[in-house]
Amino acid sequence: MKKPIVALVGRPNVGKSTLFNQIVGKKISIIEDIPGITRDRIYASTKYKNYDFHLIDTGGIDLTDADFNKIIKMQAELAIDEADVVVFVVDGKEGLTSNDLVVRDMLLKTGKKVIVAINKTDSRFYKEHQYDFYELGFDTYIEVSGEQNAGIYDLLEQIVADFKENSIDEYSDKTKFCIIGRPNVGKSSLVNAILNEERVLVSDVAGTTRDATDTEFNYHGEPFVVIDTAGMRKRGKIYESTEKYSLLRALKAIDRSDVCLLVINAEEGIIEHDKHIASYAIEAGKAIVIVVNKWDVIEDKDQEMKKFTKEIRANFQFMTYAPIVYLSALTKKRIHTLMPVIIKVATNAKKEVKTSLLNDVINDAYLLNLPPTYKGKRLKVYFSNQVSNCPPTFNIQVNSKGLIHFSYERYLENKIRESFDFEGTPIVLHFKNKGEE
Repeated sequence: MKKPIVALVGRPNVGKSTLFNQIVGKKISIIEDIPGITRDRIYASTKYKNYDFHLIDTGGIDLTDADFNKIIKMQAELAIDEADVVVFVVDGKEGLTSNDLVVRDMLLKTGKKVIVAINKTDSRFYKEHQYDFYELGFDTYIEVSGEQNAGIYDLLEQIVADFKENSIDEYSDKTKFCIIGRPNVGKSSLVNAILNEERVLVSDVAGTTRDATDTEFNYHGEPFVVIDTAGMRKRGKIYESTEKYSLLRALKAIDRSDVCLLVINAEEGIIEHDKHIASYAIEAGKAIVIVVNKWDVIEDKDQEMKKFTKEIRANFQFMTYAPIVYLSALTKKRIHTLMPVIIKVATNAKKEVKTSLLNDVINDAYLLNLPPTYKGKRLKVYFSNQVSNCPPTFNIQVNSKGLIHFSYERYLENKIRESFDFEGTPIVLHFKNKGEE
């Protein structure tokens, strides 16, 4: 099932990011906790009651050297094109401004459900102009305070009022994989090469794919769905001005996929934005394959492959388990190597390990390398079992989870990977005190 999109829109400094953090339930808009990734967070998947949705903080999007009107236009275009529900955040402390009216005029034309969130209502100045906001002309107004965490549940009730509860995926019997990456790395060409036909629009100009596209096909008799996320609309000039927008469609497709193909342009090499996009797949717990496209333009292929692999491993240290495939979507050279890798990592993500085998591996790893003592106490491991897959998730019972050091957690993960083939998929370790649910 496709998750609805909710966008927080409004002029600067009305508290969109604070509201974003309160709704998501954790402060994630400043720093990313995956090693090697530090960035602003403007997208998140979140849940309220039985409803899952994506939340966008448009306040986190900016344009270098752009004037205010361009920024407002960019935010509004995002809401118009992508959101199912728009939360229009206004400042209860300052009251209505002409800039609020600019946003209002754009949103009234969208036909989307708009909820006006009057923020900072805990301010003593709010009473002076609390009724002015009704001039905006929308149907729903909610008083909130992002700082005080007040009114958030009332806002969430309005957000999900028309959503459908979580349901079975329309492609539950098929392996789904998405093509993610920066604009113009060859995502649409890769889809065409996989399908061996011109199914989607392809152009050298970044931003010509109309939207994410689902295509069902069979490979060796097995059903698959490929999701193309190029999705940068030609008519929206704003979209072409910042690569951050490519993350939005990637986020939606990642959520629906079993495997993510991160496409990197061999001509351009690796840039920071490639890592940003990859990190969303990791956070979502998805299996991932790194696809280096446009390999046909590389001269000394054998030598360059070694160098490029080394560079990828250095830049993507947070997913060293991801296999790398080198190919050319344009000439279809090495395209035959891709589907077997997709099938393998999808299978690994669903893998289940017997409890007895897992305990043998963990116990042997523990005895081979005892953790150091801390304040006279040493970590003890009692019992381990797998509790879910996609991604494979393991509970490890210990005497005190406070004694777990990240380096020892990484050591145990590596030992699990050495014993069981989890190539292509993240694995999750949950440490629990004995008796803890």
